[in-house]
Amino acid sequence: MKKEHTVHFKIIHGTETKLLTGLIYLEENTQPTFQDYEACLKQCGHDVHIENPEQFIFRSNDPNNDYIIDVLEKYKKNDKDLHADHLAQSFVKRTPFL
Repeated sequence: MKKEHTVHFKIIHGTETKLLTGLIYLEENTQPTFQDYEACLKQCGHDVHIENPEQFIFRSNDPNNDYIIDVLEKYKKNDKDLHADHLAQSFVKRTPFL
């Protein structure tokens, strides 16, 4: 049985940074390898090679378009809805403490 594993990665191209996601299908009870990450990035259209296997950092193979991709293994998406929190705070009665 295969399970989906969402990959979060950061592309660093000069002074620009973008956060993107990809998807890897893994067998149950397995962790992704740098080969899995590399295949995912290539499927997303990035011709890359591993530069730092311990940190999962990849570099573009095109010398005319050099950029780095940092796979964010422990990425945690902010699950809070900031707009809803702000709206809820607007209904809180503000009474002075005595």
